[in-house]
Amino acid sequence: MLKRELRKKYRNLRTDITPEQASASSLVLANSILQIPIWDFFYYHIFLSIEDKNEVDTMPLITLLQGKDKNLVVPKVTDENSMVNYLLTDNTSIKKSAWGVPEPIDGIEVPENKIDVVFVPLLAFDTQGNRVGYGKGYYDTFLSKCRKKTIKIGLSFFEAESEPITDVHENDVKLDYCVTPEKVYEF
Repeated sequence: MLKRELRKKYRNLRTDITPEQASASSLVLANSILQIPIWDFFYYHIFLSIEDKNEVDTMPLITLLQGKDKNLVVPKVTDENSMVNYLLTDNTSIKKSAWGVPEPIDGIEVPENKIDVVFVPLLAFDTQGNRVGYGKGYYDTFLSKCRKKTIKIGLSFFEAESEPITDVHENDVKLDYCVTPEKVYEF
């Protein structure tokens, strides 16, 4: 399937998820992360969920990672259409951007080459580890700046598309894992 078709399909599917279903599924996803061998690393990049887009709620995962004394890094989109990553601390001030994305105002910057694990937002993914995001390329650009061995984990309310995504671009970065309420996919 084409990315634009998948974006439309999964945006529509997300609108059918109730807040109770989203909350319960987000908690299941966070607990499922415990199955993935990522616990010996130092820096974990995690997106802050956009409520209006009914994204997976990352707060249960943030709580889990903080409980394991992990260093969390959160993104902020810059004027150059790229992302800067800041350490999430008790003093980090979060503000919604013009697009409704919760972002840190400022803080301690963490370079891409220090990040060990990235939790990636997505709309859809296939059984090959290809993902469909919102189409702006922020995460592909960011992931291309990370080390090759950085672990990339998608979070999705829905299972993998059985048909491959047909318009994968050479700059698209594949996932290593994707976690859904039903399964942990490894690619």
